[in-house]
Amino acid sequence: MPPRTSVPPLRRLPLIVTTDSALLDELLRLAAAAGTEVEVAADPAAARPRWSPAPLVLVGTDQAQACLRARLPRRPRVVLVGHTGTGDPGWDLAELIGAEHMAMLPAAEPWLVDRLAEGPGRQQPDGTGRIVAVVGGRGGAGASVLAAGLAVTAARARLRTLLVDADPLGGGLDLVLGWEQLEGLRWPALTRTDGRLDVPALVRALPSRGDLVMLSWDRGDLLHLPAEAMAATLDAGRRGRDFVVVDLPRQLDDAAVIALQSADQVFVVVPAELRATAAAARVVAGVAPHCTRLAAIVRGPAPGRLKAREVARALDLPLAGTLRPEPGLVRGLERGEAPTADGRGPLAELCQRIVTDLVSLPASGAA
Repeated sequence: MPPRTSVPPLRRLPLIVTTDSALLDELLRLAAAAGTEVEVAADPAAARPRWSPAPLVLVGTDQAQACLRARLPRRPRVVLVGHTGTGDPGWDLAELIGAEHMAMLPAAEPWLVDRLAEGPGRQQPDGTGRIVAVVGGRGGAGASVLAAGLAVTAARARLRTLLVDADPLGGGLDLVLGWEQLEGLRWPALTRTDGRLDVPALVRALPSRGDLVMLSWDRGDLLHLPAEAMAATLDAGRRGRDFVVVDLPRQLDDAAVIALQSADQVFVVVPAELRATAAAARVVAGVAPHCTRLAAIVRGPAPGRLKAREVARALDLPLAGTLRPEPGLVRGLERGEAPTADGRGPLAELCQRIVTDLVSLPASGAA
């Protein structure tokens, strides 16, 4: 696979979940009338990878019980769809699967066409934030520093940015930014969240400086991060922020899978070493099934003169960029200086290019 240095924006399509052929034919006809393409999943297992990223999900009444048993994460813009006269599933079931509306055909056809017409390329102002996830190919690869650098770069470009620390064993992104003394909510206060978060309230409650807010861990007991809390947080981020960066653990849990499924782009950071590449191959095998855009970032130095393109080729991934050694960055981190804060150096250059590619930001935006 040839390397590339920029990643095109991910195209998101409405998702239909049904095995009812008559219902599917009707919904495909309505999508055509709305001028939009759709994706189709026969059951919750097929729907899961596309459930969170889809701008709209239409669940057929034939699959409502199956979706409930599958415990798919709660998300906005889910509609339960069926035919009048084939049995009313009831609002109780709709609420259990997180549906905001019930649409019974044929009466609801005009309403559904309007909803489908709000899809790709015509999204409403809410729900337009870009989500980027970063994972290390091995321990100490530098994924957390890249995640923090991306967030700082986006905030310097006046993008409203949310940085999410999803790695409970990573030591805390607040330390990477030098924010450990800032007051605000940490993950333990949000672990019981299972619904929609109020974006302004969340932003006010989190540690912040300027356009950057962060959700990280405290120094208390190690806690399990529920998938529902991650889904609600990313939903709030996409609705209310311009740019969201998630730092992921290498051992994936349900919350990390939700983040991967929600991300517009995922980067694996790999040192240019043979053993690191072998370790990253295992990480990629676990990550790849859950995301649609995955690319490698290779970090030097290369003690054995292993080239970045060779590392990316070994992982069967496009090469999104490289990072040269940056001793000043390491010294700055030890002093509590946030990475890329001055906008100079290899990391800052890479982060600026990534942010520009993903949000079509003019290159001068970070001046």
